[in-house]
Amino acid sequence: MSEKKLRSQEWYGRKGKDGFIYRSWMKNQGFPHHLFEGDKPVIGICNTWSELTPCNAHFRDLAAALKRGIWEAGGFPLEFPVMSLGECSIKPTAMLFRNLASMDVEESIRANPMDGVVLMCGCDKTTPSLVMGAASVDLPTLVISGGPMLVGRFKGKKIGTSDVWRFAEDFKTGKLSQEDFIKAEAAMSRSVGHCAPMGTASTMAAMVEALGLALPDNATIPAADSRRKVLAHMAGIRIVEMVKEDLKMSKILTRKAFENAIMVNAALGGSTNFILHLTAIAKRIGVDIDLSDFDKFSSLIPLIANVQPSGEHWVEDLFYAGGLPAVMKEIASKIHTDALTITGKSIAENISEAECYDRNLIGTLEIPIKPDSGIAVLKGNLCPNGAVIKPSAASPHLLKHTGRALVFENIDEYKAQIDDPNLDIDENTVMVMKNVGPKGYPGMPEVGNMGLPAKLLEKGIKDLVRISDGRMSGTGYGTVVLHVSPESAIGGPLAFVQNGDMIELDVPNRTLNLLISDEEMEKRKAAFVPTKLPYERGYVNLFLDKVNQAHEGVDFDFLQGSSGSEVKRDSH
Repeated sequence: MSEKKLRSQEWYGRKGKDGFIYRSWMKNQGFPHHLFEGDKPVIGICNTWSELTPCNAHFRDLAAALKRGIWEAGGFPLEFPVMSLGECSIKPTAMLFRNLASMDVEESIRANPMDGVVLMCGCDKTTPSLVMGAASVDLPTLVISGGPMLVGRFKGKKIGTSDVWRFAEDFKTGKLSQEDFIKAEAAMSRSVGHCAPMGTASTMAAMVEALGLALPDNATIPAADSRRKVLAHMAGIRIVEMVKEDLKMSKILTRKAFENAIMVNAALGGSTNFILHLTAIAKRIGVDIDLSDFDKFSSLIPLIANVQPSGEHWVEDLFYAGGLPAVMKEIASKIHTDALTITGKSIAENISEAECYDRNLIGTLEIPIKPDSGIAVLKGNLCPNGAVIKPSAASPHLLKHTGRALVFENIDEYKAQIDDPNLDIDENTVMVMKNVGPKGYPGMPEVGNMGLPAKLLEKGIKDLVRISDGRMSGTGYGTVVLHVSPESAIGGPLAFVQNGDMIELDVPNRTLNLLISDEEMEKRKAAFVPTKLPYERGYVNLFLDKVNQAHEGVDFDFLQGSSGSEVKRDSH
């Protein structure tokens, strides 16, 4: 044991009345006195279990395995709940509440007697919110993800969340009946865990492993696989060791770690939501990254993992092929392999024995799955502060395209008009949706990959250029420009686009421009009147007042920068 006094002893090690109060009430749970005597690190288990968050509904069992490991290593596990964000259930969007959950996590850790923390997260926003909150406290911290669900089976084919968009198109055109639609629901979600493709949840699990915050294989072991519980058990052992070593988050979350995460995300064809979350985490810990870093480091890496939506297979298959360690080994010459991880070892040491067992799943730098991957960052008069697109999920023929704009002022207008048979839309149209950014919706929903009208789908047209200041599900695909910044609701140039305007997208040259004169742009800007949003109280009002823009991570300005683990405590 380190000579350094355990943080938990500031509560449990006190003498007299103060110590009595802290210990006595804990003892009503049946904990014996020796657990409080100072040689057992208290490990807080931050659990996002919730039946309203289906991705995380198996976390009670996973926590039990984690506790076994903590007890074995001589620690004292204490589980606590925080706000859980179920992407598929919560309205208006889980992203609206990511920052609130991060505040819950931060204050729960700081205010309670714990020496180290294990973050249990799975569904999309639970991972970044927990990591953001913990980074602001900076204790020894380890992340356990819930794991992907087993791949679905429907009518003899493997299916996963990426197929929702295909099913929706087939249902709209009459190729899939309502009865079969319902059967597909159960066939797709047939086990515990989060989405089966490389959606945002698996992207976040890969992010924490690439950052060095999780044990090897955390990203890909299926949720239903017993090895997920073994990983939790071993994580329990390791977090106790990390406390003894005083291995804090700030020692791991260096500039090198963030660059690694960007390159690994490119190799996986991960979610565009990754940009928002990684940026927010970096700003919490005090590391300076911006959109240019995502473009720069993504461009170094082709698509290595053949996993949907950028590829053909599933995260479960990727695990059997060697998992994330095998992917990282293929790009070892590009990433910072000397970066420290929660194992106490470097990335190089963690991946040294990794092997690829299936070249259909894992490519190489020389023979990748696709030459282009990662994130392309666009600039131009339509997005002065940037916009993003995922080339590996786009249609190659649309990556350089000029077309006339079809404008939807908001999501309700889109829903009302999209299937109107008289809608003026063809294969060259550029669909534009306004007012779905951080403040416009509010919360920046996943509506950027607007569905196409039935009349185009019936002609075999599957993709159009689509532009918005909103987000897209990590399971989505298409030639979709997202995160346009500044957003339209605050008077960003997207607000000035009108029906019939010509828009030029040029991904190879990283540009996105509205083809009108500067004089016309200024004229429209002068006429802009922002919409007053009907939120005057509570958290949403705070969100609208304090949230920053997409290129800054959609975090609250007052939460950026680590604030440390100590606060003044009432001594009763």
